[in-house]
Amino acid sequence: MIKWINNLFSSTPKEENTQNIIKPEVHEHQKNNIKSVSKKYLIVGLGNIGAEYVNTRHNIGFKVLDFLAKKESLSFETVKLGSLAEYKFKGRTFLLLKPNTYMNLSGKAVKFWMDKENIPLENVMVITDDLNLSFGTIRIKPKGSDGGHNGLKNINLVLNTQQYTRFRFGISDQFKKGQQVDYVLGEWDEEEKAKLPERLEIASEIIKSFGTAGLENTMTTFNGK
Repeated sequence: MIKWINNLFSSTPKEENTQNIIKPEVHEHQKNNIKSVSKKYLIVGLGNIGAEYVNTRHNIGFKVLDFLAKKESLSFETVKLGSLAEYKFKGRTFLLLKPNTYMNLSGKAVKFWMDKENIPLENVMVITDDLNLSFGTIRIKPKGSDGGHNGLKNINLVLNTQQYTRFRFGISDQFKKGQQVDYVLGEWDEEEKAKLPERLEIASEIIKSFGTAGLENTMTTFNGK
């Protein structure tokens, strides 16, 4: 009896059975989504490659990214389907992309870099010129049609959606009938050149706000300015 009592009190406690505890399963695609929800953004400036297009109205998307890159001492690297610079700000990473596919094939570059960097659609912003807005006027929208813009038209086609943020920069429509192509591919006039730096400064702030303050706040703050 005494031996039995000693064995009873000296036996080691049973280990807890942890095998039956159910832990929530996180799938790989969910991990990727969690990782990309708030940290990485793809900012696409639309334009045409080549020295002859550098200072044209149609290349305002490139111009905005070039301005931000110069201001923040960033360098563009030649990569697949474009030129890319990485900008880190307040814990966010902004990938600044200038597609080298020419305007009407921009969607190929956008989709490639979205997939490669696992960037969700809500973290994509496309910067483009807009004939329907007066010079320098800014309009940011969460979705919309291509408005006759070949770059947006191709992006809509390739992504199979219009549900991405576009930042439209007004270039006005001060051209005579039949001269639209010459106008958009023409260079800024002297008055526009003088006003561009201030407009580009605001454009840079819009990019940063998109990643830090969110789309709704960015639209409220900057639309119409």
